[in-house]
This record gives sequence, C-alpha cells and structure tokens, in this order.
Amino acid sequence: MKIAILSGKGGTGKTTLSMNLAYMLKHAVVVDADVEEPNLELFLKGHVERTLPVFKSYPVIDENKCTLCGACGDFCVYNALLPARKGVLIHKELCHDCGGCAVVCKQGAIHYEDRSIGTLTERKVLDYQSLYTGRLSVGEVSGVKIIETLKEIVAEEPFVLIDSPPGTSCATVAAVEDVDYAILVTEPTPFGLSDMKMVVEMLQNMSIPFGVVINKAGIGDDSVTLFCEINNISILGEIPFSKEYAAVYSRGGLLAEERSEYQDYLREMIKHFPLDIAEDAVGGDR
Repeated sequence: MKIAILSGKGGTGKTTLSMNLAYMLKHAVVVDADVEEPNLELFLKGHVERTLPVFKSYPVIDENKCTLCGACGDFCVYNALLPARKGVLIHKELCHDCGGCAVVCKQGAIHYEDRSIGTLTERKVLDYQSLYTGRLSVGEVSGVKIIETLKEIVAEEPFVLIDSPPGTSCATVAAVEDVDYAILVTEPTPFGLSDMKMVVEMLQNMSIPFGVVINKAGIGDDSVTLFCEINNISILGEIPFSKEYAAVYSRGGLLAEERSEYQDYLREMIKHFPLDIAEDAVGGDR
C-alpha cells in the first residue's frame, strides 16, 4: 500500500500533514520525495543509518567516430546535445538519461558515464520507522532520478507514505506514479483552488484514486468545497486554521504529538481512506 500526499502549490500544509500522518500511521515507511526542498527530517528527526550518492548517466562523444550527422541533437528534446561545426556540445545537466541518443547514433559514437546529482539518506525516526530522504544537488535541473531511486528502495515495503513535490511537474508525476491512493492537500483560497484543479486533472489522467484535505479551513471561502461537491470528489477532512498550530510547527514540533484534537482530525480522516488500514497501525500514543 502506497499513499502519496501532494498539493497544487507550496505552503498549503502538505508536509505538515505528511509528518503527522507518519506519526499516526506507525507501521508506515516514510519517503520525502520533495527532493528540491526536503524537510521532513527537521521534524521527524531521528538518527542517520546511511547516506548514498545518486548517479545519473550522461552521453560522451567519441570524436573519432562522430561524423557530426546531427541525429543525436535532433532526437534530444531537452537540448542536452547540440551538434556544431566542429563537435557536439554536451550539457550534461540537461540530460534526462533516456539512452535514446546512443540508439539513433548509427556510428556508435556515444557511450555513457555517471555523475552524482544528489543523495539519498535513510534515518530511523519516531518508533524506529524508516524515513528515506532524497536531496537534489544545487544547480541540478531534474530530481526525477532521485525520486525513482527512492521508490525502488521502498518497492517491497507493505505500507509507504510519500511526501511528494508540489505542483504537476515531472518530479510530481514520478512521485505519485503507481501509488494506491493520493491525498491532495489544499487551502480554501483562490490560489489554492486554482492550483488544486491542475492536480485533480493530473490524478484523473493517471487514474489514481484520491481525496482532498482542506487545510487552514476558515481563512477563505467555500469555493473548494463547492468544486469538490460538483465534481464528486471526496473530502477526507478539514483542519482549521490556528495560530497555535503555526507556533508548534515553527519550533519544529509535531501537532499530532502535542495537540490531542489534531490526532482526532487525523483519525477521522484515516477512516475515510478507501484502504485496509489495520486498527493497530493507527497510533498516537508513543
């Protein structure tokens, strides 16, 4: 069982919900796939078990074989290879490691080498749950390879929570692909609704079942609720806006650990998941 938590925009409370669900669902392995800005480890803390580099392949041209036919450049939609008059310019940061350029090169002039694009860290957190964090190196263009590596590591785990990147980018698609269920966190504001609609369309196109959590309820209007009702989208729960909650978050605390009513919100929310979650998997008292 794999559950992805995602949002249309940053700041809706996606990571807040992820970390507190991790606290409540005590059998879950947790994945921080927001590789450009991972921060679950700031709240779940714990100790590092291991850190591994993540590598990505990029093309290297054998100038003795290359005839400057331009086939590789024509193939690459990311402009990682740019054939010029005296050689092929390679922008390795733009390469998506698809391997297609070597396939179209009739001269066999392309081979691949590896380079590190980031890291993957395993921590033991809470009651010795595992937290896997991907971190993209500064200056890199795409974190998809790191997300794919994270998902490979937890592929055989029975219960996984994935904190996904916000929005509808390639990284988000990689994070939610093949999950059993998605939780879409939004806020009741015009921006929240607008960006939520894009994620709804993405999840529907990917045939991923999902429900909506309205965070910071009470600060905006009822447009999100009306949209969900009109489009027959399940609202899993609402979490009210609270300055006290913001204070707990700002000092790195866990709301589910410090506020009993927040645990109640989550327990009620979990009941609406269309998944078989055993009663003993839902905690709160640690």
